[in-house]
Amino acid sequence: MELSWLLWGTAVLLLLHVLMELSPTVNFALRISFYCLLCLVSSALAAAACLLVNGGRTVKNMRIIKAVVRTFKYFFGLRFEVKGLENFKVEGPAIIVSNHQSVLDMMGLMEILPDNCVQVAKKELIYMGSVGLIIYLGGVIFINRKSTSSAKMVMSEVAKTMVAENVKVWVYPEGTRNCTGDLLPFKKGAFHLAIQAQVPVIPVVYSSFTTFYNPKTKLFTSGKIKVEVLPPIETKGLTSDDVTDLTDRCFSTMRETLFRLSGRPS
Repeated sequence: MELSWLLWGTAVLLLLHVLMELSPTVNFALRISFYCLLCLVSSALAAAACLLVNGGRTVKNMRIIKAVVRTFKYFFGLRFEVKGLENFKVEGPAIIVSNHQSVLDMMGLMEILPDNCVQVAKKELIYMGSVGLIIYLGGVIFINRKSTSSAKMVMSEVAKTMVAENVKVWVYPEGTRNCTGDLLPFKKGAFHLAIQAQVPVIPVVYSSFTTFYNPKTKLFTSGKIKVEVLPPIETKGLTSDDVTDLTDRCFSTMRETLFRLSGRPS
């Protein structure tokens, strides 16, 4: 009986391997499914560890989450080449802004996430089972993107908390995933927040995923991701009148860096 199950299991695995080699669609579906399953299982285990170690919702849990998620790259054959981590070493709080490409961004985020840093995310994520639980325990700040007034109120409270508790806040200024190899126009919320709190903006750029990950073409293979943390941009003395200029400046610098890291002409 045990031999029969072993033979059937081996046959299924061989069939899946052949299908993955022959069909990019099957390969993509299986790898994405495994990624989602890995996120759910790992989140449940990490949540238990967070509750045991820190007792509840706190940014300190990010150290546990980071340690777990940093193992994911080995399952998918991803390599990270990181430069500029010293630019995170600013005194006091800061706003970190980065490009947002896909569901795989979490791996890139946890690869370089500095201590005492929380993310801003859409509130819908909190309903994603164990994944929602773990990001809640990690101190992620949820905003309602459909309500401008609600989002502004949350960001105003974030500015106060950021300074009072000396934390960095990670924001995706594009507002949504964008796997085109370019940047979407930036929303101004993060830059309003930086100027309101008078804290520096630290841009972070990840090279394009399109050479190894593209949902439209069902591409998902191994690959290398280049990451660059750019020098902080000071906001002391700036006012709300300077938000557009600051937004444009960050967009231009990050877009140029994205093209350079991705080997694409400007």
